[in-house]
Amino acid sequence: MPPERARAFAPGRVNLIGEHTDYNEGLALPFAIGEGITVTAQACDGDGRGEQGARLEVLALDLDERDEFAVAEPDPPHGWRAYVRGVAAELARAGSPPPCARVEIHGDLPRGAGLSSSAALEVALCLALTELARASSGAPPQPPDRIALAKLCARVENDWVGARTGMLDQLACLYGAPDTAVRIDFRTLDVQPVALSLDGWRLAVLDSGERHANASSGYNERRAECARACELLGITSLRDADIDAVSRLPEPLARRARHVLEENARVERTVAALRDGDLVAVGSLLDESHRSLRDLYEVSTAAVEETVARLRDAGAAGARLVGGGFGGSVLGLLAPGVNVPREAREVHPGPGAHLLDAV
Repeated sequence: MPPERARAFAPGRVNLIGEHTDYNEGLALPFAIGEGITVTAQACDGDGRGEQGARLEVLALDLDERDEFAVAEPDPPHGWRAYVRGVAAELARAGSPPPCARVEIHGDLPRGAGLSSSAALEVALCLALTELARASSGAPPQPPDRIALAKLCARVENDWVGARTGMLDQLACLYGAPDTAVRIDFRTLDVQPVALSLDGWRLAVLDSGERHANASSGYNERRAECARACELLGITSLRDADIDAVSRLPEPLARRARHVLEENARVERTVAALRDGDLVAVGSLLDESHRSLRDLYEVSTAAVEETVARLRDAGAAGARLVGGGFGGSVLGLLAPGVNVPREAREVHPGPGAHLLDAV
């Protein structure tokens, strides 16, 4: 008998290093965290179809808000509803339309804090709704195609929400594992696990209190600047840029491209430092990354800078903003014996997105 309910969990993520490189076919080193989003999809009684076919009733429990729409014709609204309707539409376009269902969303990730609550929502929705659709069709169980799922969720961000993000958040969410970061090559979409052995060191995030929205912030502007830099250099991606040619670009394009090139190199240096157990070097690389994001990519703010200073004053060996910038959270690396500041939350590399149950 097909399951009447499917429940899925998708984690948030912290990007250890490699920021604004994903849409430039670069490198990044994120990890999934323990907090995330849980989606429960309950099949409707009967076929639950109206004149426009299957319908979804969606409850955002943490917001005490709801939405209801026909899967076949989901208008693109704003806010969290755009993610839900976008996921339903993209699943239908991919040949796996969600059946009629009542969907409940609950999570413990702060929105807009740079921990990728949006990607967690998209992925958890996809897993739960896909499982209901699979069961209703009688198809045998099979593991999800994580690359295809990440691409689908990226289309939701790009086409439904209007944020021209890459796939860093979705891939980190899908490929996460305990005590592990993932080195992602966004040119080949090769994902390699990297042991995150902290040996008494701790990672903590401190919220700047300044909320960002990727689609309405300078994020899209930065992406357009990178595209313009490529156009002037005669290349398709900054991954192929030559540092001497970059220095001849007009400003601010030269600074943007230089950040991308140097950030890719910092990812490789961080992977090497982790393999050598050199956490002091990792802390220095976090500081380098933040200075580049502040001075070359210009995505920091006064509130973020104050938060970085608070973590450094608390004894962090390195600290940098995480996420798209223009607000959000700051990541700090704390040596053994250094206490996590009271306002911060310690983060641990945790499992990736997965189906919790189907009954």
